[in-house]
Amino acid sequence: MTADDAIQIREVLPAEFTALGDLTVDSYLHGGFLIGGLADSYVPHLRDVAARAASATVLVAVDGEALLGGVTIAFHGSPLVELGGDGDAEIRMLAVDPAEDGRGAGSEPAAACVERARREPGTKRIVLCSQREMTTAHRIYRRLGFEREPSLDWEPLPGVRLVAFALAL
Repeated sequence: MTADDAIQIREVLPAEFTALGDLTVDSYLHGGFLIGGLADSYVPHLRDVAARAASATVLVAVDGEALLGGVTIAFHGSPLVELGGDGDAEIRMLAVDPAEDGRGAGSEPAAACVERARREPGTKRIVLCSQREMTTAHRIYRRLGFEREPSLDWEPLPGVRLVAFALAL
């Protein structure tokens, strides 16, 4: 990667909420992760970046003005925490513009989540859940040191099995 290709990681700006919501939906749709397509019940949650930013930290990967990807990290007490307990942070909704695959627009925000969690007082572990088919994301998580945590696997809807990963800090 050249200096011109440098990806910056920062918190999402309110002016980017709509664009990041659209990018997140496009990423999940392109990957085949929305069972009901655009009618999937998860689409409104993916689009609602404002709600995520109000109760968690939303990070974006940018190259200049171009939005490449995003991720949410929620800490104990956030309504976005689904798996975590006391002392856990939780990574949610990692998404990359499909045209930007392979540039680090997923791995760099995920790594930034790990660093944020390490700096958050009282945080001892990061957890996340993912569809079995999200193998690219699984590779990112494993490179960062996450391990499968089958005890946290769950089904948000009948027949939709999410697999969990955890990283002790």
